Amino acid sequence: MPFSSDYQSRSQVQTPLLTALQILSRQKEAAFYAPGHKRGEGISQTLKNVFGRLVFRADLPELPELDNLFAPEGVIEEAQQLAANLFGAHHTWFLIDGSTCGIIAAILATCTTGEKMIVPRNIHRSAIAGLILSGAIPIFINPEYDPLNDLAYSITPESVEKALKQHPDTKAVMVLYPTYQGVGSDIEAIARITHQHDIPLLVDEAHGAHFAFHRDLPPSALSAGADLTVQSTHKMLGAMTQASMLHLQGQRIAPERISHALQLLQSTSPSYLLLASLDAARQQMALEGEKLMSQTLQLADRARSKLATIADLSILEPLDRSGFTYLDRTRLTVNVTQLGLTGFEADEILRQQLGVIAELPLLRHLTFIISLGNTTEDIDKLIQAFTTLSLSPSLPLSLSPHPPISLSPLSFLSPREAFFAPTITLPLEQTPNRIAAELICPYPPGIPILMPGEAIAPEAIDYLQQVLVLGGTITGCSDPTLKTLKVIR
Repeated sequence: MPFSSDYQSRSQVQTPLLTALQILSRQKEAAFYAPGHKRGEGISQTLKNVFGRLVFRADLPELPELDNLFAPEGVIEEAQQLAANLFGAHHTWFLIDGSTCGIIAAILATCTTGEKMIVPRNIHRSAIAGLILSGAIPIFINPEYDPLNDLAYSITPESVEKALKQHPDTKAVMVLYPTYQGVGSDIEAIARITHQHDIPLLVDEAHGAHFAFHRDLPPSALSAGADLTVQSTHKMLGAMTQASMLHLQGQRIAPERISHALQLLQSTSPSYLLLASLDAARQQMALEGEKLMSQTLQLADRARSKLATIADLSILEPLDRSGFTYLDRTRLTVNVTQLGLTGFEADEILRQQLGVIAELPLLRHLTFIISLGNTTEDIDKLIQAFTTLSLSPSLPLSLSPHPPISLSPLSFLSPREAFFAPTITLPLEQTPNRIAAELICPYPPGIPILMPGEAIAPEAIDYLQQVLVLGGTITGCSDPTLKTLKVIR
């Protein structure tokens, strides 16, 4: 942990960016600058009725007192340094375009055209965007797949070591830690192996911003030795949606390269509401983080223990197997197939009839995020909803397994080459073994099933069709009915 249980730093009490924004929002002046609504005066009455006027007074541009996101020297710089101190980084950048821009920036800062990067096959689609923009060549590692639970876990240290021996010219390793289900690999071992080759370890830690604040959670990526990690502060902590952070430590990646990459990717009109929410979320965790995470873990443990007593529900618990070193207890994954329902069907019933909304429905599972914002009443409602669901007469479902991301798809083109290659659109039945031109994935979680440049496996098509038939959503395809696909000409 970057701080002790009695951690009380006077500086961490401060919120330099939020405070500056608050002071400016209270000033009365003739505003001849953007945005056009002029501190809420021009906002439509409909919008005022929904949100009130006060928040729009703080929707301000880059006034001198508010610093410059791309060349911070004032309150943004101070707020970012406070975050770096808290999370254990040497440098921290605030992100207002989500973790997506942070993942892309990490790739742009470490790899260029033709250079290799080791990447797990179940990486988020933002990493594929980074590969397209950088021109880097992905060396995919298959995550460990559990056919019994029908879940993909994490890559192993052994698979990373094997890939580095086969590709000694690799420039960086990227790891997904944790997965959407809260599963983490042996990140410390992966960091040691990566650093033996004197290359950086990049971590997509979008779902792990809370790890640093309680000993009963998995170790944070930075504490495990990662060089760079990107966290969605809004996913598990108290920032506003789209507000994230990028943390850097060590000497393997130059901070200037991160800054330059972010200047390419982030808006030149950043939202100070999002930036201030990062400042406030950091202060909240510095002062109350351990207490808040203890409360969250108690709620999660209660939900887990109660749901485990309901017949025909199966809860994902820690497993002694490859690719499964850690499990985030605040992430609750429930297999519902013994209820005679798909995850999509169960999600619809829970949402429309029982007032409970999951984070992620899959064919067999529902995953729930339990965070510092949840209450005892939320947990009671979750338990009651599953109790009601379990009382409906049903027969167990027999579903085909997860798509073969655990198989090695053949890559014929780099993601960048495929992105710019000429394409044609073919009927779906003519596309097996052709080269994909589209990035297609069920969303969430945003993990690609088809990637540009890879051969299209018949099993992947079968799976995507099954997702649609059973009520899931697919993104990235130009034909949302999936009757046709774009392939390389």
